[in-house]
Amino acid sequence: MNILILGGGGREHALAWATMQNPKCDKLIVAPGNAGIAAIAECASLDVLDGAAVTEFATDNAIDLVIVGPEAPLAAGVADDLRSAGVLVFGPSKAAAMLEASKAFTKEICDAAHAPTAGYARFTEAALARAYVEAQGAPIVIKADGLAAGKGVTVAMDLATALAAIDDMFSGEFGAAGAEVVIEEFMEGEEASFFVLCDGTTALPIGTAQDHKRAFDGDEGPNTGGMGAYSPAPILSDEVAQKTMDRIVHPTLDEMAARGTPFQGVLYVGLMIQDGEPRLVEYNVRFGDPECQVLMLRLGAQALDLIHAAAEGRLGEMRVNWADDHAMTVVMAAEGYPGSYAKGTEIRGLDALAETSFEMCFHAGTVEDQGRILANGGRVLNCTARGATLAEARDRAYAMIDAIDWPEGFCRRDIGWRVLEG
Repeated sequence: MNILILGGGGREHALAWATMQNPKCDKLIVAPGNAGIAAIAECASLDVLDGAAVTEFATDNAIDLVIVGPEAPLAAGVADDLRSAGVLVFGPSKAAAMLEASKAFTKEICDAAHAPTAGYARFTEAALARAYVEAQGAPIVIKADGLAAGKGVTVAMDLATALAAIDDMFSGEFGAAGAEVVIEEFMEGEEASFFVLCDGTTALPIGTAQDHKRAFDGDEGPNTGGMGAYSPAPILSDEVAQKTMDRIVHPTLDEMAARGTPFQGVLYVGLMIQDGEPRLVEYNVRFGDPECQVLMLRLGAQALDLIHAAAEGRLGEMRVNWADDHAMTVVMAAEGYPGSYAKGTEIRGLDALAETSFEMCFHAGTVEDQGRILANGGRVLNCTARGATLAEARDRAYAMIDAIDWPEGFCRRDIGWRVLEG
């Protein structure tokens, strides 16, 4: 098979690595890719938000399967353009991608499907939103309705923070994403991520993970796109997973199908779990980043078989073969992230890192310049490792971190603390 992956971050490097493990893959192109991806696949300069350009490229390069990594091309309808041209694609339609592209839409679906989630209200005017928050009190959660690159959510523990978040969103901090705001009750419990492949009819759970959103150790500092993750997530037991499928996932997929917008792709189910009872925090319509990195390291070559089956509507004949193992990824970010940070600093020591099925450094924001690897983003590297225990995976991941010479980078040193200290 000739395969095209859209995207250029750590998630896409992990997808590319897993795809290359499978003998079905004859040729792999990643657009736009990054310095790490370029070491294992061909990279192409392509506007991944331009459905016509992506379709033309796929046709010209005899692509058999397109895997869409990030959410933005899905929300732009790139998968629809590919399907219209007869190109096999893994990823939901623009209509189905609304499960991530609009928080308010997801709440409507949950209401119709009777899926347990936080109570909420939606607003298009700052004054009404402020009045609602003042009446409800804190803690409370403020969300920009649209796509905001994982940064449009404020968990406000006090009234002043909540009101400031409302003002920021309506003043344009997140552009069009903040034109409408969803305000939710604060849910107690422990967060976890549940990943389900869907082919429009069948839903197949493929793994669990927990990530760490805060920038610094001890869950301190600002929210980020994710500073590390581990898999599996013990809080998401088989019993909790079954409740999630029965009460949240299947009802949602049934409602989407009933509306004429069946969901095909991967459904990222963000959960809050308390006393063994799951409630939906959010849906994403693509693999999480950095959760994808730990899932791909654990799944290996079978990831492509599962993705291919989902794209072709064959999930009913598939099963996931899990090893009894654990994986952890630790993000190295540029100093200053998630605020302002410098680009172009050199990263040394990457050549000496092992590249095996037990340890891989996935590149998230890098560029190659005359043989040097330079930082080119906020989250830059994902040091990812497997082990028989989470502690073993942690030790391998942090050994990789310690071998990298990048003074301008930083990471959290406590990824996995909930399990490791428990």
